[in-house]
Amino acid sequence: MAYARRVLDAQLDRLLTGLPAVVINGPKAVGKTATATRRAATVLALDDPTERALIEADRDRLSRLPTPILIDEWQLYPAVWDRVRRAVDAGATPGSYLLTGSATPTTAPTHTGAGRIVRLRLRPMSLAERGLVEPTVSLAGLLAGTRPPIGGESPVGLADYAEEIVASGFPGLRALPAHTRSASLNGYLDAIVERDFAELGHVVRRPRTLRAWFKAYAAATSTTASYNAILDASTAGQPDKPAKTTTIAYRETFERMWLLDPVPAWTGSRSHLASLGQAPKHHLADPALAARLLGVGAGALLHTPNPDRPPIPRDGTLLGALFESLVTLCVRTYAEAADAHVSHLRTHRGDHEVDLIVTRDDGRMVALEVKLAPIADDEDVRHLHWLREQLGNDLLDAAVITTGPAAYRRPDGIAVIPAALLGP
Repeated sequence: MAYARRVLDAQLDRLLTGLPAVVINGPKAVGKTATATRRAATVLALDDPTERALIEADRDRLSRLPTPILIDEWQLYPAVWDRVRRAVDAGATPGSYLLTGSATPTTAPTHTGAGRIVRLRLRPMSLAERGLVEPTVSLAGLLAGTRPPIGGESPVGLADYAEEIVASGFPGLRALPAHTRSASLNGYLDAIVERDFAELGHVVRRPRTLRAWFKAYAAATSTTASYNAILDASTAGQPDKPAKTTTIAYRETFERMWLLDPVPAWTGSRSHLASLGQAPKHHLADPALAARLLGVGAGALLHTPNPDRPPIPRDGTLLGALFESLVTLCVRTYAEAADAHVSHLRTHRGDHEVDLIVTRDDGRMVALEVKLAPIADDEDVRHLHWLREQLGNDLLDAAVITTGPAAYRRPDGIAVIPAALLGP
């Protein structure tokens, strides 16, 4: 399978020209090894027991191998982190070490590596990386504050977005036929419960309860549901609910495997925004995992009442929540490439919400609403107008991300951008 260039490739190339060591984190099968291998002269695969034994036995081996050296799945032998850190302290040249990790190790390294080893996160493929259509609107351009012209046409429709949700952004899985892909995603989820938890030192005494909690978290996608509510949903009808400490351990272990990707709440910077909520919005690493946990395919998300007309979303909010999760995955990928970070806004009373706030280092930002609709009406932009009134010039731009066929600016200046046309 040909390598599909990732947004992170440009970040990686830039960093490796000046930094001796970079680590790429992300869930299994997200493409970390493929991305890192393209830059490596030596590959040490620590999921190979022989390779791991050699590193353990020969403490100076790293210093003799041709660089750049890729240390794949470094968390399987955490002591290697400290060896890389010491090599950096000793004057390793830029681009000497690449590390990849699909979990945070149970036994932490002696040193955090702060200031010496820079961390990047590789997420599943964004829509721009999937090559559906050439993006015409740049998130970096919106963040520049110049209010760029907005335009472009997209052939990607609602049914295509539903298919992209379930197809997954894991490079190897999305290339499979639909029936095989579903089975592979099921196997991926089975391995998490049956093997990966144990590898991280967490003995799962009640696998059914763990699966139920994971499914309940998936059902909470794109919401700020409390963890107590997720627990209650996962154990409905069970008289012997697991202890809260047990479900906290579930959540922490999923986070260590990079499988949860919650969006933090935006806390604001002005006194008159002090009523903002603090709860994160829940997202899995890939909305395809949420769809599989909930047992839905593209067909289950859509309804076709008239074969001569395009399909429409089924009753309920699931497709909207999963579409927002897909857009969030994309925006976070593009934002990190622009050295920005992503949060969401919700007031305590819930009278104002903005799905995504993309913030530059100087605190100025772009606000994005996500709507499962082809156009944006006045109701869809009212929270964006409210935020503009609160922030003034600190709000660089605002947009609604849609499933529509065209990108444009409304007369009020709000951009309307089909998800497939947004890129880095």
